[in-house]
Amino acid sequence: MVASVVLVMNIVQITPGAGSMLCGGCFRDNALVAALRRAGHQALMVPLYLPLTLDEPDQSADIPIFYGGLNVYLEQKSALFRRLPRWFRQMLASRRLLKWAGTRAAKTRAEDVGELTLSMFRGEEGRQAVELDQLIAWLKTQPKPDLICLSNVMLIGMARRLRAELGAPVACLLGGEDSFLDGLPESIRDASWAVLTDRCRDVDLFLPPSHYFAALMSQRLQLRPDRVAVLPVGINLDGYPAAARGASQLPASDTAPVLGFFARMCQQKGLDTLIDAFIVLKKFPAKSKVRLHVGGGCGPGDEPFVAEQRRKLEAAGVLGDVAFFPNVDHARKIEFLQGLTVFSTPALYGEAFGLYLIEAMAAGVPVVQPRHAAFPEMIEATGGGILCEPGNATSLAVGIESLLLDLKCAREIGERGRRAVHEKFGIDQMAGELVRLVNQRC
Repeated sequence: MVASVVLVMNIVQITPGAGSMLCGGCFRDNALVAALRRAGHQALMVPLYLPLTLDEPDQSADIPIFYGGLNVYLEQKSALFRRLPRWFRQMLASRRLLKWAGTRAAKTRAEDVGELTLSMFRGEEGRQAVELDQLIAWLKTQPKPDLICLSNVMLIGMARRLRAELGAPVACLLGGEDSFLDGLPESIRDASWAVLTDRCRDVDLFLPPSHYFAALMSQRLQLRPDRVAVLPVGINLDGYPAAARGASQLPASDTAPVLGFFARMCQQKGLDTLIDAFIVLKKFPAKSKVRLHVGGGCGPGDEPFVAEQRRKLEAAGVLGDVAFFPNVDHARKIEFLQGLTVFSTPALYGEAFGLYLIEAMAAGVPVVQPRHAAFPEMIEATGGGILCEPGNATSLAVGIESLLLDLKCAREIGERGRRAVHEKFGIDQMAGELVRLVNQRC
Protein backbone atom coordinates (compact mmCIF):
# COMPACT_ATOMS: atom_id res chain seq x y z
CA MET A 1 0.00 0.00 0.00
CA VAL A 2 1.46 3.40 -0.97
CA ALA A 3 1.40 5.95 1.83
CA SER A 4 0.25 9.52 1.36
CA VAL A 5 3.02 11.94 0.46
CA VAL A 6 4.79 13.53 3.43
CA LEU A 7 5.97 16.99 2.36
CA VAL A 8 8.32 17.51 5.31
CA MET A 9 9.78 14.38 6.85
CA ASN A 10 11.41 13.65 10.18
CA ILE A 11 14.19 11.17 9.45
CA VAL A 12 16.45 9.37 11.91
CA GLN A 13 19.72 8.30 10.30
CA ILE A 14 21.65 5.66 12.28
CA THR A 15 25.32 5.43 11.30
CA PRO A 16 28.25 3.47 12.78
CA GLY A 17 31.43 5.47 13.37
CA ALA A 18 34.82 4.14 12.36
CA GLY A 19 37.03 5.93 14.86
CA SER A 20 40.18 7.31 13.22
CA MET A 21 39.43 5.53 9.94
CA LEU A 22 38.00 7.47 7.01
CA CYS A 23 34.75 5.73 6.05
CA GLY A 24 32.80 6.24 2.82
CA GLY A 25 29.53 5.30 4.51
CA CYS A 26 30.11 7.93 7.20
CA PHE A 27 30.86 10.59 4.56
CA ARG A 28 27.73 9.65 2.61
CA ASP A 29 25.39 9.65 5.62
CA ASN A 30 26.79 12.89 7.03
CA ALA A 31 26.37 14.68 3.69
CA LEU A 32 22.90 13.17 3.26
CA VAL A 33 21.69 14.47 6.63
CA ALA A 34 23.03 17.94 5.81
CA ALA A 35 21.24 17.86 2.43
CA LEU A 36 17.95 16.74 4.00
CA ARG A 37 18.15 19.63 6.43
CA ARG A 38 18.85 22.10 3.61
CA ALA A 39 15.73 20.79 1.86
CA GLY A 40 13.63 21.63 4.93
CA HIS A 41 13.35 18.14 6.46
CA GLN A 42 14.14 17.29 10.05
CA ALA A 43 17.05 14.87 10.15
CA LEU A 44 18.73 13.40 13.21
CA MET A 45 22.05 11.60 12.80
CA VAL A 46 22.69 9.03 15.54
CA PRO A 47 26.27 7.70 15.80
CA LEU A 48 27.10 4.17 16.94
CA TYR A 49 30.25 2.45 18.26
CA LEU A 50 32.82 5.26 17.83
CA PRO A 51 32.89 8.95 16.86
CA LEU A 52 32.71 9.66 13.15
CA THR A 53 35.87 10.89 11.43
CA LEU A 54 34.75 13.20 8.63
CA ASP A 55 36.09 15.73 6.14
CA GLU A 56 33.04 18.02 6.57
CA PRO A 57 31.15 19.38 9.63
CA ASP A 58 29.87 16.52 11.80
CA GLN A 59 26.05 16.40 11.74
CA SER A 60 26.07 14.07 14.79
CA ALA A 61 28.35 16.20 16.97
CA ASP A 62 25.73 16.93 19.67
CA ILE A 63 24.20 13.44 19.79
CA PRO A 64 25.24 10.72 22.29
CA ILE A 65 27.10 7.73 20.89
CA PHE A 66 25.03 4.56 21.32
CA TYR A 67 26.31 0.99 21.25
CA GLY A 68 29.65 2.32 22.49
CA GLY A 69 32.41 0.21 20.99
CA LEU A 70 33.99 -0.72 24.33
CA ASN A 71 30.66 -1.77 25.84
CA VAL A 72 29.64 -3.77 22.77
CA TYR A 73 32.92 -5.70 22.78
CA LEU A 74 32.91 -6.39 26.54
CA GLU A 75 29.24 -7.41 26.50
CA GLN A 76 30.14 -10.03 23.93
CA LYS A 77 33.07 -11.36 25.94
CA SER A 78 31.86 -11.23 29.55
CA ALA A 79 28.60 -12.26 31.24
CA LEU A 80 29.84 -10.42 34.35
CA PHE A 81 30.20 -7.19 32.41
CA ARG A 82 26.61 -7.46 31.20
CA ARG A 83 25.50 -7.27 34.86
CA LEU A 84 27.52 -4.16 35.77
CA PRO A 85 25.61 -0.97 36.70
CA ARG A 86 24.49 1.55 34.11
CA TRP A 87 26.79 4.33 35.38
CA PHE A 88 29.83 2.23 34.57
CA ARG A 89 28.62 1.58 31.03
CA GLN A 90 27.94 5.27 30.55
CA MET A 91 31.50 6.06 31.60
CA LEU A 92 32.84 3.72 28.91
CA ALA A 93 30.53 5.34 26.33
CA SER A 94 31.96 8.87 26.77
CA ARG A 95 32.98 10.59 23.53
CA ARG A 96 36.44 11.38 24.86
CA LEU A 97 37.19 7.78 25.78
CA LEU A 98 35.74 6.41 22.54
CA LYS A 99 37.72 8.94 20.52
CA TRP A 100 40.88 7.73 22.23
CA ALA A 101 39.91 4.09 21.62
CA GLY A 102 39.25 4.86 17.96
CA THR A 103 42.84 5.97 17.44
CA ARG A 104 44.08 2.49 18.35
CA ALA A 105 44.13 -0.44 15.94
CA ALA A 106 40.75 -2.13 16.27
CA LYS A 107 39.64 -5.61 15.36
CA THR A 108 37.29 -4.94 12.49
CA ARG A 109 38.30 -7.80 10.20
CA ALA A 110 35.53 -10.30 9.63
CA GLU A 111 37.59 -13.23 10.94
CA ASP A 112 38.14 -11.41 14.25
CA VAL A 113 34.55 -10.40 15.06
CA GLY A 114 32.40 -13.28 13.86
CA GLU A 115 30.59 -14.05 17.12
CA LEU A 116 30.02 -10.36 17.78
CA THR A 117 28.57 -9.86 14.31
CA LEU A 118 26.13 -12.74 14.76
CA SER A 119 25.07 -11.44 18.17
CA MET A 120 24.38 -7.99 16.72
CA PHE A 121 22.23 -9.54 13.98
CA ARG A 122 20.12 -11.14 16.69
CA GLY A 123 19.17 -7.73 18.06
CA GLU A 124 16.98 -7.99 21.15
CA GLU A 125 18.03 -11.64 21.45
CA GLY A 126 21.75 -10.84 21.30
CA ARG A 127 24.24 -9.99 24.03
CA GLN A 128 23.99 -6.27 23.26
CA ALA A 129 20.22 -6.08 23.91
CA VAL A 130 20.68 -3.47 26.65
CA GLU A 131 22.25 -1.15 24.09
CA LEU A 132 19.14 -1.41 21.93
CA ASP A 133 16.98 -0.62 24.98
CA GLN A 134 18.98 2.54 25.64
CA LEU A 135 18.82 3.67 22.01
CA ILE A 136 15.04 3.23 21.85
CA ALA A 137 14.52 4.97 25.20
CA TRP A 138 16.48 8.00 23.96
CA LEU A 139 14.75 8.10 20.57
CA LYS A 140 11.40 8.19 22.37
CA THR A 141 12.47 11.52 23.89
CA GLN A 142 12.87 12.96 20.38
CA PRO A 143 10.16 13.97 17.87
CA LYS A 144 8.44 10.92 16.39
CA PRO A 145 10.18 9.91 13.15
CA ASP A 146 8.52 9.36 9.79
CA LEU A 147 11.44 7.14 8.76
CA ILE A 148 14.33 5.32 10.40
CA CYS A 149 17.25 4.82 8.02
CA LEU A 150 19.99 2.27 8.80
CA SER A 151 23.39 2.94 7.28
CA ASN A 152 23.97 -0.68 6.27
CA VAL A 153 22.58 -4.16 6.64
CA MET A 154 24.98 -4.94 9.51
CA LEU A 155 22.58 -2.94 11.74
CA ILE A 156 19.52 -4.96 10.81
CA GLY A 157 19.20 -6.55 14.27
CA MET A 158 17.81 -3.22 15.49
CA ALA A 159 15.04 -2.98 12.90
CA ARG A 160 12.39 -5.18 14.54
CA ARG A 161 12.18 -3.27 17.81
CA LEU A 162 12.81 0.16 16.28
CA ARG A 163 9.89 -0.36 13.92
CA ALA A 164 7.57 -1.68 16.64
CA GLU A 165 8.48 0.79 19.41
CA LEU A 166 8.67 3.96 17.31
CA GLY A 167 5.89 3.16 14.82
CA ALA A 168 7.93 4.21 11.80
CA PRO A 169 9.01 2.37 8.64
CA VAL A 170 12.64 1.27 8.43
CA ALA A 171 14.80 1.71 5.34
CA CYS A 172 18.26 0.20 4.98
CA LEU A 173 21.04 1.49 2.76
CA LEU A 174 23.23 -1.19 1.19
CA GLY A 175 26.82 -1.07 0.01
CA GLY A 176 29.41 -3.81 0.01
CA GLU A 177 28.37 -5.83 3.06
CA ASP A 178 28.64 -9.15 1.20
CA SER A 179 32.44 -9.14 1.13
CA PHE A 180 32.60 -8.68 4.91
CA LEU A 181 30.03 -11.40 5.53
CA ASP A 182 31.76 -13.83 3.21
CA GLY A 183 34.97 -13.21 5.15
CA LEU A 184 33.47 -14.46 8.42
CA PRO A 185 34.82 -17.75 9.83
CA GLU A 186 33.12 -20.73 8.22
CA SER A 187 31.54 -21.73 11.52
CA ILE A 188 29.76 -18.33 11.69
CA ARG A 189 29.24 -17.41 8.05
CA ASP A 190 26.23 -19.54 7.14
CA ALA A 191 24.45 -18.81 10.42
CA SER A 192 25.01 -15.07 9.93
CA TRP A 193 23.56 -15.08 6.41
CA ALA A 194 20.59 -17.14 7.67
CA VAL A 195 19.82 -14.79 10.59
CA LEU A 196 20.32 -11.78 8.31
CA THR A 197 17.92 -13.17 5.72
CA ASP A 198 15.29 -13.76 8.41
CA ARG A 199 15.75 -10.29 9.91
CA CYS A 200 15.33 -8.65 6.50
CA ARG A 201 11.60 -9.13 6.92
CA ASP A 202 11.74 -6.35 9.53
CA VAL A 203 12.85 -3.76 6.94
CA ASP A 204 10.37 -1.96 4.69
CA LEU A 205 12.74 -0.80 1.97
CA PHE A 206 16.30 -1.65 0.92
CA LEU A 207 18.27 1.01 -0.95
CA PRO A 208 21.31 -0.35 -2.84
CA PRO A 209 23.47 2.17 -4.74
CA SER A 210 23.56 0.30 -8.07
CA HIS A 211 21.55 -2.18 -10.13
CA TYR A 212 24.50 -4.59 -9.86
CA PHE A 213 24.32 -4.64 -6.09
CA ALA A 214 20.53 -4.65 -6.05
CA ALA A 215 20.50 -7.89 -8.04
CA LEU A 216 23.27 -9.45 -5.94
CA MET A 217 21.77 -8.73 -2.52
CA SER A 218 18.20 -9.45 -3.65
CA GLN A 219 19.34 -12.95 -4.49
CA ARG A 220 21.44 -13.51 -1.40
CA LEU A 221 18.89 -12.10 1.04
CA GLN A 222 15.80 -13.37 -0.82
CA LEU A 223 14.33 -9.87 -1.15
CA ARG A 224 11.13 -9.22 -3.07
CA PRO A 225 11.47 -6.67 -5.91
CA ASP A 226 8.90 -4.35 -4.34
CA ARG A 227 11.15 -3.95 -1.29
CA VAL A 228 14.25 -2.89 -3.24
CA ALA A 229 14.91 0.43 -4.99
CA VAL A 230 18.20 1.70 -6.37
CA LEU A 231 19.37 4.93 -4.71
CA PRO A 232 22.61 6.17 -6.35
CA VAL A 233 25.06 7.74 -3.95
CA GLY A 234 25.56 11.49 -4.15
CA ILE A 235 28.41 13.74 -3.02
CA ASN A 236 28.65 17.29 -1.75
CA LEU A 237 29.63 19.22 -4.88
CA ASP A 238 30.77 22.34 -3.01
CA GLY A 239 34.32 23.13 -4.09
CA TYR A 240 34.25 21.01 -7.24
CA PRO A 241 34.44 22.87 -10.58
CA ALA A 242 30.99 23.91 -11.80
CA ALA A 243 32.24 24.33 -15.38
CA ALA A 244 34.77 22.66 -17.68
CA ARG A 245 38.36 23.25 -16.70
CA GLY A 246 39.84 26.13 -18.73
CA ALA A 247 43.23 26.06 -20.38
CA SER A 248 44.82 27.72 -17.35
CA GLN A 249 43.55 24.93 -15.08
CA LEU A 250 44.91 22.07 -17.21
CA PRO A 251 48.43 20.67 -16.83
CA ALA A 252 50.87 22.15 -19.32
CA SER A 253 51.79 19.84 -22.18
CA ASP A 254 55.40 19.68 -21.02
CA THR A 255 54.59 18.72 -17.41
CA ALA A 256 54.62 15.15 -16.16
CA PRO A 257 51.14 13.55 -16.21
CA VAL A 258 49.83 12.39 -12.84
CA LEU A 259 48.03 9.10 -12.25
CA GLY A 260 45.93 9.09 -9.10
CA PHE A 261 44.38 6.69 -6.58
CA PHE A 262 42.01 7.79 -3.82
CA ALA A 263 40.37 5.30 -1.43
CA ARG A 264 41.37 3.34 1.62
CA MET A 265 45.00 2.32 1.08
CA CYS A 266 44.49 -1.43 1.14
CA GLN A 267 44.67 -4.49 -1.06
CA GLN A 268 40.90 -4.78 -1.42
CA LYS A 269 40.80 -1.40 -3.16
CA GLY A 270 43.46 -2.58 -5.60
CA LEU A 271 46.31 -0.27 -4.58
CA ASP A 272 48.89 -2.98 -5.24
CA THR A 273 47.39 -3.62 -8.70
CA LEU A 274 47.63 0.07 -9.55
CA ILE A 275 51.21 0.23 -8.31
CA ASP A 276 52.07 -2.78 -10.49
CA ALA A 277 50.43 -0.98 -13.43
CA PHE A 278 52.42 2.16 -12.64
CA ILE A 279 55.67 0.20 -12.70
CA VAL A 280 54.66 -1.20 -16.11
CA LEU A 281 53.82 2.32 -17.32
CA LYS A 282 57.24 3.62 -16.32
CA LYS A 283 58.78 1.11 -18.74
CA PHE A 284 56.86 2.58 -21.69
CA PRO A 285 59.31 5.04 -23.32
CA ALA A 286 56.61 7.60 -24.07
CA LYS A 287 55.35 7.62 -20.47
CA SER A 288 58.50 7.31 -18.39
CA LYS A 289 57.80 10.73 -16.78
CA VAL A 290 54.38 9.81 -15.39
CA ARG A 291 53.97 10.30 -11.63
CA LEU A 292 51.67 8.55 -9.15
CA HIS A 293 49.74 10.25 -6.33
CA VAL A 294 48.15 7.95 -3.74
CA GLY A 295 45.53 9.48 -1.46
CA GLY A 296 42.83 8.26 0.93
CA GLY A 297 42.36 6.64 4.30
CA CYS A 298 45.33 4.98 5.98
CA GLY A 299 44.76 3.62 9.46
CA PRO A 300 47.07 1.61 11.72
CA GLY A 301 45.92 -1.64 10.13
CA ASP A 302 46.81 -0.39 6.65
CA GLU A 303 50.32 0.84 7.40
CA PRO A 304 52.12 -2.52 6.94
CA PHE A 305 50.53 -2.96 3.49
CA VAL A 306 51.48 0.58 2.47
CA ALA A 307 55.05 -0.01 3.68
CA GLU A 308 55.17 -3.15 1.53
CA GLN A 309 54.06 -1.13 -1.52
CA ARG A 310 56.75 1.46 -0.84
CA ARG A 311 59.38 -1.28 -0.80
CA LYS A 312 58.07 -2.59 -4.11
CA LEU A 313 58.29 0.87 -5.67
CA GLU A 314 61.78 1.36 -4.29
CA ALA A 315 62.94 -1.99 -5.67
CA ALA A 316 61.63 -0.93 -9.09
CA GLY A 317 63.53 2.35 -8.84
CA VAL A 318 60.41 4.55 -9.08
CA LEU A 319 59.62 5.50 -5.48
CA GLY A 320 60.84 9.03 -6.16
CA ASP A 321 57.99 9.50 -8.64
CA VAL A 322 55.30 8.59 -6.09
CA ALA A 323 53.72 10.75 -3.38
CA PHE A 324 51.34 9.61 -0.62
CA PHE A 325 48.55 11.82 0.79
CA PRO A 326 46.90 9.98 3.72
CA ASN A 327 43.76 11.11 5.56
CA VAL A 328 43.30 14.50 3.89
CA ASP A 329 40.35 16.81 4.58
CA HIS A 330 37.62 17.74 2.09
CA ALA A 331 39.36 20.78 0.62
CA ARG A 332 42.67 18.97 0.17
CA LYS A 333 40.89 15.99 -1.38
CA ILE A 334 39.41 18.21 -4.09
CA GLU A 335 42.80 19.87 -4.61
CA PHE A 336 44.38 16.41 -4.87
CA LEU A 337 41.85 15.25 -7.48
CA GLN A 338 42.13 18.40 -9.57
CA GLY A 339 45.87 17.83 -9.85
CA LEU A 340 45.40 14.47 -11.61
CA THR A 341 45.50 13.60 -15.29
CA VAL A 342 43.94 10.12 -14.97
CA PHE A 343 42.35 8.32 -12.00
CA SER A 344 42.05 4.64 -11.10
CA THR A 345 41.07 2.72 -7.99
CA PRO A 346 40.93 -0.85 -9.36
CA ALA A 347 39.08 -2.54 -6.47
CA LEU A 348 39.34 -6.31 -6.57
CA TYR A 349 36.09 -7.22 -4.81
CA GLY A 350 32.51 -6.68 -5.97
CA GLU A 351 32.34 -2.93 -5.42
CA ALA A 352 28.73 -1.87 -4.92
CA PHE A 353 29.20 1.65 -6.27
CA GLY A 354 32.59 3.37 -5.94
CA LEU A 355 32.14 6.79 -4.34
CA TYR A 356 35.71 7.66 -5.32
CA LEU A 357 34.76 7.46 -9.02
CA ILE A 358 32.09 10.12 -8.59
CA GLU A 359 34.55 12.32 -6.69
CA ALA A 360 37.21 12.02 -9.41
CA MET A 361 34.68 12.67 -12.18
CA ALA A 362 33.31 15.69 -10.31
CA ALA A 363 36.82 17.14 -10.58
CA GLY A 364 36.80 16.52 -14.36
CA VAL A 365 39.27 13.62 -14.24
CA PRO A 366 38.76 10.59 -16.54
CA VAL A 367 38.83 7.18 -14.84
CA VAL A 368 40.08 3.72 -15.80
CA GLN A 369 38.37 0.87 -13.95
CA PRO A 370 38.08 -2.96 -14.11
CA ARG A 371 35.23 -4.42 -16.12
CA HIS A 372 33.38 -5.96 -13.16
CA ALA A 373 31.00 -5.25 -10.27
CA ALA A 374 29.31 -1.81 -10.49
CA PHE A 375 32.08 -0.17 -12.54
CA PRO A 376 30.62 -0.82 -16.02
CA GLU A 377 27.28 0.56 -14.80
CA MET A 378 28.95 3.71 -13.46
CA ILE A 379 30.97 4.27 -16.64
CA GLU A 380 27.83 3.83 -18.77
CA ALA A 381 25.82 6.23 -16.60
CA THR A 382 28.45 8.97 -16.78
CA GLY A 383 30.60 8.43 -19.85
CA GLY A 384 33.46 9.49 -17.62
CA GLY A 385 35.93 6.67 -18.15
CA ILE A 386 37.05 3.47 -19.83
CA LEU A 387 37.26 -0.16 -18.72
CA CYS A 388 40.08 -2.70 -18.51
CA GLU A 389 40.41 -6.37 -17.56
CA PRO A 390 39.93 -7.07 -13.82
CA GLY A 391 43.02 -7.87 -11.75
CA ASN A 392 45.34 -7.40 -14.72
CA ALA A 393 48.03 -4.77 -14.14
CA THR A 394 49.16 -4.82 -17.78
CA SER A 395 45.62 -4.26 -19.09
CA LEU A 396 45.21 -1.44 -16.57
CA ALA A 397 48.51 0.13 -17.68
CA VAL A 398 47.47 -0.05 -21.34
CA GLY A 399 44.13 1.60 -20.56
CA ILE A 400 45.82 4.41 -18.64
CA GLU A 401 48.40 4.86 -21.39
CA SER A 402 45.65 5.19 -24.01
CA LEU A 403 44.35 8.28 -22.21
CA LEU A 404 47.79 9.72 -21.55
CA LEU A 405 48.64 9.41 -25.26
CA ASP A 406 45.50 11.31 -26.28
CA LEU A 407 45.04 14.11 -23.76
CA LYS A 408 42.36 15.78 -25.88
CA CYS A 409 40.23 12.62 -25.66
CA ALA A 410 41.02 12.28 -21.96
CA ARG A 411 39.79 15.82 -21.31
CA GLU A 412 36.59 15.20 -23.27
CA ILE A 413 35.90 12.04 -21.24
CA GLY A 414 36.67 13.91 -18.02
CA GLU A 415 34.27 16.70 -18.97
CA ARG A 416 31.48 14.20 -19.78
CA GLY A 417 31.94 12.67 -16.35
CA ARG A 418 31.95 16.07 -14.64
CA ARG A 419 28.67 17.09 -16.28
CA ALA A 420 27.02 13.76 -15.46
CA VAL A 421 27.98 13.94 -11.79
CA HIS A 422 26.60 17.48 -11.45
CA GLU A 423 23.38 16.41 -13.15
CA LYS A 424 22.82 13.02 -11.45
CA PHE A 425 25.07 12.42 -8.46
CA GLY A 426 24.94 15.46 -6.20
CA ILE A 427 24.00 14.84 -2.57
CA ASP A 428 20.91 17.07 -2.97
CA GLN A 429 19.70 14.78 -5.77
CA MET A 430 20.26 11.78 -3.50
CA ALA A 431 18.31 13.38 -0.65
CA GLY A 432 15.40 14.22 -2.94
CA GLU A 433 15.34 10.72 -4.39
CA LEU A 434 15.39 9.16 -0.92
CA VAL A 435 12.32 11.14 0.11
CA ARG A 436 10.57 10.32 -3.16
CA LEU A 437 11.23 6.57 -2.86
CA VAL A 438 10.13 6.44 0.77
CA ASN A 439 6.88 8.24 -0.02
CA GLN A 440 6.30 5.92 -2.97
CA ARG A 441 7.22 2.59 -1.36
CA CYS A 442 6.67 2.86 2.42
